[in-house]
Amino acid sequence: MEKGDTVINVGPVDVTLSYRKEIMPDQGLMVQVYGDVDGNDTEILRFDCFDQDPHYHYGPENMNIRLHMDKTTVGTPLGWTLKNIRTNLPSMVRRAGYDDLAAAIEANGIDENKMDEVEECALTKSRDERRTVTHFRGDHIYEAGNIRFGVEFRSNIGAANDRGVAIHVLTDHLGQEFELLAFDCFEIAPHYHYGPRNQDVRIYWDTTTSGHTLAWTLDQFKSGNLASMIDRAGYPTVASNLDNDLVQAVVPAMEEKAWALVGTNQQ
Repeated sequence: MEKGDTVINVGPVDVTLSYRKEIMPDQGLMVQVYGDVDGNDTEILRFDCFDQDPHYHYGPENMNIRLHMDKTTVGTPLGWTLKNIRTNLPSMVRRAGYDDLAAAIEANGIDENKMDEVEECALTKSRDERRTVTHFRGDHIYEAGNIRFGVEFRSNIGAANDRGVAIHVLTDHLGQEFELLAFDCFEIAPHYHYGPRNQDVRIYWDTTTSGHTLAWTLDQFKSGNLASMIDRAGYPTVASNLDNDLVQAVVPAMEEKAWALVGTNQQ
């Protein structure tokens, strides 16, 4: 793995930071610890503080032991990572297979002021470089209690000039309209988003197993899966207050419009 784009020397080691958002469906800050090993700048530890699958590596350039973080017990992966760099670094470096470097850290310590700089920079990058998406809400709106659906036909999407029906699941919060879910039923690269303005977990359909993606999407609404999907998107209060009877009441009209848009644009 390449060295992070932000490098801060904290004493015997460098701590590097880079935000990774090219990995679908995950994203998050990557924190690396580098040290001098026999004259070579060597990656000693790597912490991938991702939204969905946070994990870390001991000795990526030798043994590469990969362990998962349990978000239920560690809390915030980035906070856990920075705490362990501050308080447990020699032991972790030693487990990574670099005894001499661990001894140097024990003898000299790390610069706490520089670690404060690392923490401030890490929080800033995590906030400012996050991948989020803001879609158009749709031309056709269907109200369903505490949520609404927006339906539109999108075209000329990306370099491939993709196109297809998009269904947006929206709610109001703090005086704003938030998109909870988005289903982009495109012809070339169909996918859907959990929390486009939050974590933006983007999942691409396997049309071999899902079949027609618009039909699959409508089936999720009809079968009662919407609340679970909204909860996964990071909006549990909206999910718990969802009125499924109202959702079922508007689905037929929404379905008719969505298929009509497909038919019109195919012609």
